[in-house]
Amino acid sequence: MNTLQLTVLLAGLAVLFFWLGRWRARQLARVQGGFKHLHSRPDYYGLVAALWVGLPSLLVLVIWWMLEDRVIAQIVLAALPEAMAPASAAQQELVLTRLRLINSGALLVPDGVHWQQATEQFRVLTERSQYGRQALVLALAVIAGALSWWRIRPAQAARTQIERLLHGFILLCTSLAVLTTAVIVLSVLFESLTFFQAVSPWTFLFGTQWSPQMAIRVEQIGASGAFGAVPLFVGTLMVAGIALVVAIPVGLMSAIYLSEYARPGVRDVLKPLLEVLAGIPTVVYGFFAALTMGPLVRDLFAGIGFDGVSPQSALAVGLVMGVMIIPVISSLSDDVIRAVPLSLRDASEGLGATRGETIRHVVLPAALPGIMGGILLATSRAIGETMIVLMAAGLAAHLTLNPLEAVTTVTVQIATLLIGDQAFDSPKTLAAFALGLLLFVTTLVLNLIALIIVRRYREQYD
Repeated sequence: MNTLQLTVLLAGLAVLFFWLGRWRARQLARVQGGFKHLHSRPDYYGLVAALWVGLPSLLVLVIWWMLEDRVIAQIVLAALPEAMAPASAAQQELVLTRLRLINSGALLVPDGVHWQQATEQFRVLTERSQYGRQALVLALAVIAGALSWWRIRPAQAARTQIERLLHGFILLCTSLAVLTTAVIVLSVLFESLTFFQAVSPWTFLFGTQWSPQMAIRVEQIGASGAFGAVPLFVGTLMVAGIALVVAIPVGLMSAIYLSEYARPGVRDVLKPLLEVLAGIPTVVYGFFAALTMGPLVRDLFAGIGFDGVSPQSALAVGLVMGVMIIPVISSLSDDVIRAVPLSLRDASEGLGATRGETIRHVVLPAALPGIMGGILLATSRAIGETMIVLMAAGLAAHLTLNPLEAVTTVTVQIATLLIGDQAFDSPKTLAAFALGLLLFVTTLVLNLIALIIVRRYREQYD
């Protein structure tokens, strides 16, 4: 019986004891003279019994599963003669992988008495571990379930126990989310501090040259090692700004039309069609930007007298990226606009305001926090986009404010810095963490600015 089958069996036992616990609670209620003598509803008693079956046994199963392979490996490796004993961790993993393949039948047993003995010992220990795991987990589940079933009493605060358990589970999930965020930030921060020991923070923050190729040999050519991040952030903000100039008006006007003016039949057709844009893979947008929009922008501006327009321009990438994030703004804005109470619209129109005036002066101010949330989400999506820029704008880090020239972004450089055989502790690789930290700070500043705007212009209604 493998781990999945054992887990399914535990789920079946939990369901069984749920029914048994609920049945016992109902029987006790009949003896006492009715359900009014129970502290909680019978379902809560069944849930208590089911949880006693599932939680301790699952905890033991997880701990056993985590330690099983390590313990068996140590026993088998300790029994090998010195001539076969692996000297490094990589060799140990290689020997264990070979033993696992032999045990599964995917590999034949090599010649040699020691290999045969190690293979047999590995097989025997694995089987014993499986049998012991099954026996312990099932016995614990049955014993815990039986004890919880026997301890059911009318005065037992089953509902309180379930609510406390749910409260603890929710608190655990919240703590895990906060802890994950903290670990991510700290890991990026520590690697960034290592990078700043090799490269000056002043050079990184205010330098205008980006060429992260570090020389491996003294005579190596073409490895300047310049780490000025200004061109990357100028390119990122330029592309994201062009995308938002496209997406905010179109997305917001679409949301206003769908929520305030469109008939139900028209809305049911247009809203899904608009949201189809959100399901298109970014690589498809990248192909469209590289093969269609880039040449189109070049030919358009060349036709009106602009020379030297690059087919890999920030304008082409920004336009396509703006189309990509339109559904983010439109969908969220539509939801928050429709959530504005109808009584506010009726009161405004009752005072003589037109529908347009009601939308401008009542509906939009009331929906401003949600609209800003959608714009922020779209901004984060635009700043964090990699594939479109990689395919349609290239990797060249040019410091320019001309949207008709090729640029690159922070996320593209992070992706390229972590590709290759460069040493992990080299400034080239560590620069990716410094860029990530700076991008995180930039996003945080944008969130704070949006929060200030919302607090300044938000209107609250009782």
